[in-house]
Amino acid sequence: MIGVAVVGYGYWGPNLVRNLAETPGVNLIAVCDLRKERLAPLHSRYPTVSLTDDFEAVLRDPRVDAVAIATPVSSHFRLALSALMAGKHVFVEKPIASTAEEAQRLVDEAARRRLVLAVDHTFIHTGAVRKMHELVQTGLGEMYYYDSVRVNLGLFQHDVSVIWDLAVHDLSILDYVLPERPVAVSATGISHVPGEPENIAYLNLFFESNLIAHIHVNWLAPVKVRRTLIGGSRKMIVYDDLEPSEKIKVYDKGITVNGNPNAKGETRYQALVGYRTGDMWAPQIDMTEALGIELREFVSCVENNGTPLADGHAGVRVVRILEAATQSLAQRGRVVDLEQMRRVA
Repeated sequence: MIGVAVVGYGYWGPNLVRNLAETPGVNLIAVCDLRKERLAPLHSRYPTVSLTDDFEAVLRDPRVDAVAIATPVSSHFRLALSALMAGKHVFVEKPIASTAEEAQRLVDEAARRRLVLAVDHTFIHTGAVRKMHELVQTGLGEMYYYDSVRVNLGLFQHDVSVIWDLAVHDLSILDYVLPERPVAVSATGISHVPGEPENIAYLNLFFESNLIAHIHVNWLAPVKVRRTLIGGSRKMIVYDDLEPSEKIKVYDKGITVNGNPNAKGETRYQALVGYRTGDMWAPQIDMTEALGIELREFVSCVENNGTPLADGHAGVRVVRILEAATQSLAQRGRVVDLEQMRRVA
């Protein structure tokens, strides 16, 4: 049995506690939160679990093999590093840290101590995103674009911008699904609440090939939208996370480029571009709760010295893009080279 403690019982912590309590091979040892009143409801449901506001006591407990961290982003690095230095495996909420430098330090510390470090990129464990990964690898052809809208009314965050709150989901999906990684990013956005971080933002990600990605995130939308389009030379995908059943739809639509490249004007366009319209189908996908799958994978990695799908390196890559986007945002959309940022770091 792997002894696990959950640190942070705010928005996401209850989901971690519930899933860990139901995960085979896990002994839920403790739940820790600075606001101890949050923990009061747990007494009756989990009478054997220690409830505490003392993080250091959790680290000193020899029964605790791993720590799951679900606290504000600004505390991720300090708590995760302390846990690793205490010899605990770590599962940390996304983003893994506030800077790529901090994230890399966590990766290095985990490697030095031969501990498992996993970041909670929940979406890549959903049946829908795993199906998209499969389709991109086998059936879409040459990749053209990734276009996502992730908007709703609230919840406004005071410590991070909408990019760090919402775009992080798409960046983790991009990192898993697409066959190549971005080389540069441009971002624009604005805040409508004085003194607070940006609540609307638009990100463009550039690649070595003709692939382009666009992410629109917004805390000020009148409706909740979670929709992604992925276009390839052979097929295209519409992914709607709010759809109860048919979350993925695959369209056999696109263009064919052929004809006479030496033709002129409209005739040249008509000669070069043809349209293809085929069937739409909705593949069956696994609807198992992603967090449960993710935590079972984490436990298996701890038991077998494995590497999680979203390991520390994935966390570093996502945070590096978030940092670059934030830098671009401050400079009204200037394109920031990711490789140059990596070399500087």
